[in-house]
Amino acid sequence: MADALNTVDMNLSEPKSRRFGLIVIGDEILSGRRQDKHMSKLIELLSERGLSLSWAKYVADDPEQITATLKDSFASGDVVFSTGGIGATPDDHTRQCAALALATKTELHPTAQELIAGRIQAMAEGDPLKADLNTPENQHRFKMGEFPLGSDIIPNPYNQIPGFSIREHYFVPGFPVMAAPMMAWCLDTYYQSLFHRENWAEQSFIVPKGVESTLTPLMERIEASFPGVKVFSLPSVGDPSKGGVYSERHIELGIKGNANLLENAWIALRAGTEALGYAIHDISKAD
Repeated sequence: MADALNTVDMNLSEPKSRRFGLIVIGDEILSGRRQDKHMSKLIELLSERGLSLSWAKYVADDPEQITATLKDSFASGDVVFSTGGIGATPDDHTRQCAALALATKTELHPTAQELIAGRIQAMAEGDPLKADLNTPENQHRFKMGEFPLGSDIIPNPYNQIPGFSIREHYFVPGFPVMAAPMMAWCLDTYYQSLFHRENWAEQSFIVPKGVESTLTPLMERIEASFPGVKVFSLPSVGDPSKGGVYSERHIELGIKGNANLLENAWIALRAGTEALGYAIHDISKAD
């Protein structure tokens, strides 16, 4: 548990907010055969804990791409979740690539070996041939427990085949039903000291027929005048099916940051928008 202990010590002494990232690995995502569900779920898990996702990357089942991506993310100092590629089929490269990115090698983790053996026995349902750990099929299954040296185990409540963590990178399967509880476990085990540290909030309104180039100087002034507040703009060409102001071109304009900092920035943003001659449509729950 050396890596886990180092992680906890780092978190307890870390005075600033941490950045959380996501790497989704798999050709099936890039080809469109599967729709990614990991990013929306991780955003949800982080939000429930007062945290947010800083970045996400999609990577093919290509060893060079995976290794290069992991080298960069290991060097970033960010907390990173990686989904996919930790099985034992020919297109599963993540375990080996993580080792290459760290200039180390993989080795069968003893706890992973026990967990995989237990899964094999459970699935055998009393059949001595299926339960024989020395068969080629079962020996191949143990490859799923070969992790970079120094890795810790991430428990998998779905089928007991573990993921692994190293250097604040958390590697979980590509199956959302497994990945989601494993990511939640990592957050709750290693990062509770970061939960709800900031009273994060955001507010926005609709600017019918808004033009970003006209609003940009106002946005820049708000950020310069109110440090710690971010201004965002979400333009839309309109959706007739929604009706009202949403049926035509519009911009959702808003601010986000610590709730204690937003009040004056909110007043200034609204006043500045109206001073440019725009109407403001407040967003209601019905919208």
